[in-house]
Amino acid sequence: MSQLVQRTLAGCTFSLETGRFAQQANGSVLVRYGDTIVLVTVCVAPETVGGMDFVPLTVDYEEKLYAAGRIPGSFIRREGRPTEEATLTSRLVDRCLRPLLSKRFGRETQVIATVLSADKVNNPDTCALIGASAALCISEIPFEGPVSAVRVGYIDGELVVNASMAAMEESQLDIVIGSTRDAVVMVEAGGDEVTEETILEAIRRGHEANLEIISLQDEFVALGGQPKIPVTPYEPPADLVAAVSSILGAKVPVALDQADKKGRSAALEGLRKEVVATLGDQYAEPEVAYVYHSQLRSLVREHILRTRQHVDGRRHDEIRTISTEVGVLPCTHGSGLFSRGQTQALTVTTLGSGRQEQMLDGLGLAETKRFMHHYNFPGFATGEVRRFRMPGRREIGHGALAERAIGPVIPSEEEFPYTIRLVSEILSSNGSSSMASVCGSTLSLMDAGVPIKAPVAGIAMGVISADSAEHVILTDIEGMEDALGDMDFKVAGTRDGITALQLDIKMKGITPQLLREAVAQARDARLAILSKMAETISESRSELSPFAPRVIELKIDIEKIGALIGPGGRNIRAIIDETKTTIDVKNDGRVVIGSANEEATRRAVKMVEDLTREAKVGEVYTGKVTRIFDFGAMVEILPGKEGLVHISELATYRVPTVQDEVELGDEVTVKVIEIDSLGRINLSRRAVFAGDSEEYQPRQSRSSPSRPPRQGPPSQQRPPQGGPRRS
Repeated sequence: MSQLVQRTLAGCTFSLETGRFAQQANGSVLVRYGDTIVLVTVCVAPETVGGMDFVPLTVDYEEKLYAAGRIPGSFIRREGRPTEEATLTSRLVDRCLRPLLSKRFGRETQVIATVLSADKVNNPDTCALIGASAALCISEIPFEGPVSAVRVGYIDGELVVNASMAAMEESQLDIVIGSTRDAVVMVEAGGDEVTEETILEAIRRGHEANLEIISLQDEFVALGGQPKIPVTPYEPPADLVAAVSSILGAKVPVALDQADKKGRSAALEGLRKEVVATLGDQYAEPEVAYVYHSQLRSLVREHILRTRQHVDGRRHDEIRTISTEVGVLPCTHGSGLFSRGQTQALTVTTLGSGRQEQMLDGLGLAETKRFMHHYNFPGFATGEVRRFRMPGRREIGHGALAERAIGPVIPSEEEFPYTIRLVSEILSSNGSSSMASVCGSTLSLMDAGVPIKAPVAGIAMGVISADSAEHVILTDIEGMEDALGDMDFKVAGTRDGITALQLDIKMKGITPQLLREAVAQARDARLAILSKMAETISESRSELSPFAPRVIELKIDIEKIGALIGPGGRNIRAIIDETKTTIDVKNDGRVVIGSANEEATRRAVKMVEDLTREAKVGEVYTGKVTRIFDFGAMVEILPGKEGLVHISELATYRVPTVQDEVELGDEVTVKVIEIDSLGRINLSRRAVFAGDSEEYQPRQSRSSPSRPPRQGPPSQQRPPQGGPRRS
């Protein structure tokens, strides 16, 4: 039987429904917000597959282009691998759900969100998260929800909850807040140098809005939620815990007392092997491994809380040693190398023409993207043997985060008519490689001569907490502190404000006070990193790399676009073939011309200008004689534009016949002396010869004999002639 609850949110009806679709799933919810509809299902495997400290959760977000009345643009005309936006939404949903699922449940769980209808007003990503929460809540799967998410924008100086997708295009802030009824569990944000206070207020407003949606989920679950599968907490044998503690107690601090990641990892691996060798015969290996990791986590956290230091001995608010370089790759358009401790990112900038923009085939409003950031994380970055593969969700997510951080400082297409691609190669990683790629991207862009509005830097923050009162906020966390800590909080921005923010937590939620402290500490770190980067390069280079294409943008009359393109594209193809350039014509009359050869670019510019400009009275042109009549000659002064030189205007003296002065194919210099009401152009060669030496006066009325229609191309040509010819 179908069950439905609904409420009005931000002026639109929001509803949750179950029982009508996908009845065989463990949980199935149809979420509708306006005319956006997302079907979310959750299924659970019958057997336990996970370990004692792992949540085997998979989240898939499916964009069906029929939802927006579109046919996929791929060759096979059906949806293929997920788009980048779909992957990011899957990660967003996963990050909200995972902390609220029991690690002891151990059964593979799959959440699938399918967008069935997209009204392009209400974003389906938050609907997917709310639907996943509701589906888990009504299923038998143990889940410490409900959880909800809303999007908050900053439009015309006001914070707006769940604004339309079109309104969000003009927003200075795009932040998604996920929270339970008690605390915030996830934040994802991009901003245009937004202040920390605005971010914190947006999070507060978002959490308040989530409470209303959570109450709707409570009402929904009350209509027909299933009993939960019981989960028994694992209690390891007390003697096993004591035995592991006795081995690790005095040795873990010694192992941690090494700044080098490899040395520390080797020492800890030695301890693990010692524990397994000592206790492996008495207890099952999974039990020993579980207790070892549990004890190691406790000891590391106690060490940090007691000393208020990082595991490598730094102060809790101290950044690792930073080094920066630019111009490290001579043949690229721009390159920057950023190293922070044992994390190292090499970012390369490549510039291209407008036609190299990425075509988007998703459910969003944008159809193309001219700025891209791609992130690669090979196995050697952590000293591992790993086969090469397509970018995974982690690589796509980290690349998108850095792209969001850098995007607000990228110049507009009008200011800098290039397509821009950044590629960050992570060469070494020990914590926060995504924020290293933000810093490397800034260095690379400035090295390439891209006129960014301001440098951007990023930092990763962590927290170790014993309870709500006792905690240590860590600046510039390492990999171990990320794995064993309670929070991974990445903040990127300029000196003036935040451009990107991502918060993931492993506890049940984060308090407003702790978040405020972390944001303030992150700002201090960001400013310190920006100062360090400025020692290497403080502003964009004034010139592009000699290997970068030269792109020139000019504006033509919209009515001249057809003339530039020509029948079947003949005119524009001719220019491209002759100059070997790329030419992109925009609907608003902008023409972007690019080539690696600057001279070729300028030659193409002149050809476009000649093809699209209008002749003006008083201007002088050099053109070819295309037709000859008894009363004068037709001269093509611009591509496709001819004018008549009357026989009386061919020279400063009397000319017996036109052929005595010019022949077909001759190049002659003429001046426009009249454009009549029918648009016909009258030219004078005599006016050019006269120059300033005499006051020019036409020798006869311009009502010359009517011109016969053009009879086709000239039948003969000969080299240009210089000076007037006398009979």
